[in-house]
Amino acid sequence: MKKTLSLTALAASAAAFVTAAALPSVALADLAFNAGAVSDYRYRGISQSRLKPAVQGGVDWSAGPYYVGAWASTIKWIDDANPASSNKVEIDLYGGYKGEIAKDLSYDVGMLAYQYPGHKLATSPNTTEIYGALTYGPATLKVSHGLTNLFGFADSKNSSYVDLSASFEVGPVTLAPHLGYQKVAGNGDFSYTDYSLIASKEVLKGLTVSGGVVGADTKSIAGTKAYASPANGKDLGKAGAVVGLKVTF
Repeated sequence: MKKTLSLTALAASAAAFVTAAALPSVALADLAFNAGAVSDYRYRGISQSRLKPAVQGGVDWSAGPYYVGAWASTIKWIDDANPASSNKVEIDLYGGYKGEIAKDLSYDVGMLAYQYPGHKLATSPNTTEIYGALTYGPATLKVSHGLTNLFGFADSKNSSYVDLSASFEVGPVTLAPHLGYQKVAGNGDFSYTDYSLIASKEVLKGLTVSGGVVGADTKSIAGTKAYASPANGKDLGKAGAVVGLKVTF
């Protein structure tokens, strides 16, 4: 899930609405790769790696306002939920379209598919969302809407996530505060608010280090946190420090 520190469907999501003739010239396209590691892979405030480190990487292609990409991270929650699973990785496929409405006001619309190959969960964790975002100056408001069940929750189609974030240059670092709300349709006890404050700095060309605090205000069900790890009972949304290293090329 893409992402707190790394910052989670391919070209069909945007390109389905345009003809091939309308696409920008391939000569103007950009291709970029990224790889990195984090001390804890948090997505929407919840640890996907059982509060342990994760390795991540991805590729992005853009041509004018169009973009597609793929991103992956090691995870632990699928196997923890069902040890019969053989899933060790999350794969995200996405695509969309960006544009400018007016000076300092831009938009971004697209589709994102989260895939968990080898899972053995009763309800598939594979999730597809559409999203739309507005950015004004340093602030971005993004709304995601689930077209499928959400991350293995039964009867959770039409779940939603609202994300308010910003990016400020503070001295030599970039400071990124974030506040979000995850609504899990049909499973209200699992809805929650998440938050983070991340500082990052490019220490060498293409090499960025980051660190901050991430957490989620999750509910308790019968005295146990809604997002407690099946492996050790730890609260996967508990506020904690997270650091990361990312290289782009």
